[in-house]
Amino acid sequence: MRINFKQKELIDELINTLIKKFPEVEFIDITESPEDSESLWINVTAPNDEDKEIELRAFASDKTTDILTDYGYHILVMPTRMRIPNCLLFGE
Repeated sequence: MRINFKQKELIDELINTLIKKFPEVEFIDITESPEDSESLWINVTAPNDEDKEIELRAFASDKTTDILTDYGYHILVMPTRMRIPNCLLFGE
């Protein structure tokens, strides 16, 4: 997975904005979509409150749509309920 300077800048800004608005959310990692290597997923922990998660998804959707229309980069925020240790993901 290659992330260029502008993508890194936009992702850093997006993550900082998300964490500022939703302090209970933690950044996990960035992966490429299994369906499209040009699409990046920002994996974060989901808020425990379902209404907060819906708010997070709507907020992130607006921000990533702006990135797509302004810069052409397809980036998705993927909240997950449980943080899975890398050793379980990669069989380490």
